[in-house]
Amino acid sequence: MKKLVIHNVTAIFPNKLLPDARVVVRNGRIAEIGKSSKRMPDDAELVDGKGGYLSPGFVDVHVHGGGGGDFMDGTADAARVACQTHFRHGTTTIFPTTTTGTPEEIHAMIQACQTVGKETATGGLPRIPGIHLYGPFFSADKVGAHPAAGRRDPTPEEFQEYFKTKFIRIATCAAELPGAEGFYAMARKNRCYITCGHSNASWSEMDRAFRAGMRHVDHFWCAMSDVRSVRGRLSTPMQGSMEQYVLFNPEMSTEVIADGQHLSPELLLFAYRMIGPRRLFLVTDSSRAVDMPVGKYKIGNIHTGNEITHDGKVSRTTTGLGSSSVGMDHMVRTMKACSKAPLWEVIRMASLTPAERLGIDKEVGSLKTGKRADLVLFNKTLRVQKVWLGDNSPL
Repeated sequence: MKKLVIHNVTAIFPNKLLPDARVVVRNGRIAEIGKSSKRMPDDAELVDGKGGYLSPGFVDVHVHGGGGGDFMDGTADAARVACQTHFRHGTTTIFPTTTTGTPEEIHAMIQACQTVGKETATGGLPRIPGIHLYGPFFSADKVGAHPAAGRRDPTPEEFQEYFKTKFIRIATCAAELPGAEGFYAMARKNRCYITCGHSNASWSEMDRAFRAGMRHVDHFWCAMSDVRSVRGRLSTPMQGSMEQYVLFNPEMSTEVIADGQHLSPELLLFAYRMIGPRRLFLVTDSSRAVDMPVGKYKIGNIHTGNEITHDGKVSRTTTGLGSSSVGMDHMVRTMKACSKAPLWEVIRMASLTPAERLGIDKEVGSLKTGKRADLVLFNKTLRVQKVWLGDNSPL
């Protein structure tokens, strides 16, 4: 197979930048990384990066839709268009994420994502190693924009059917719900990355969940407990919450929606400084409104989901925020501007850090010889110019 050589770029490594770099790709794998001044291979396809940046492809662990499709629509067409949309924004590994909904809707979502996951080799689609089982096991008072009618407590009779598909890689449940520990136990048995989200859990409930295998909290500060909300639920003495538990426990990771609408610049700066790029992910948590005109859409299933209004910047419900409306490249630009973090650390939060936590970092997540050539070429203002997906075999 002909070599691909991407040259005249600044390569973004996990701990530094390499200016005037070139990356050689052979058979879908990174074969060499060096300086552009080296003699170009005679048998190679050359891509001039024009002084831009070359990054590993993004790994999005929390994403509901895009391009008009929501994964909960339960059709291959909806899943495909959502995946294509995020691929254009630099996401090369995606974990489609459920909302609340009926068991039938969730099973249809899983099946549709399995179907589209087999199409990665056709081009223009990210890898789908599995899905993120996010809804329906939320706290009743932290449902947020998701359909409340589709929320419920976990039962083995329900969740064991999802795990039987062998396609759940990330598993979320509010830690305070009855049945949560049984859910975590089965998720752990199925080698999932276990998270707590849409929860009003106290410190002690988080600690119990941690002992059961929970290691991550979804979208920090959004639909999560704080000292005040725990006091409203459990009275006094005031207790620690999810926020304090994550900040305190170095084994916990979390994520931020860096769209500039969910969190202010100082909160993004705080998250970066206090949690750090090895424990903090960037996620899109995006709705079907990504790359769509201003207007009204549904979050969740097209027939039973809640109505949201996309204003060109973010999706909103009548009472608050309703998911982001932008891709991962936007999150990278916003996080860079707000945190003033080195570019390599911002890219790490969108690629290597989630890959490490999901156990796929030997294959994807950074520029390293031998890894799959999942690559994103940016211009100097971090606008995506081209996306490559290397070796198309499943993760």
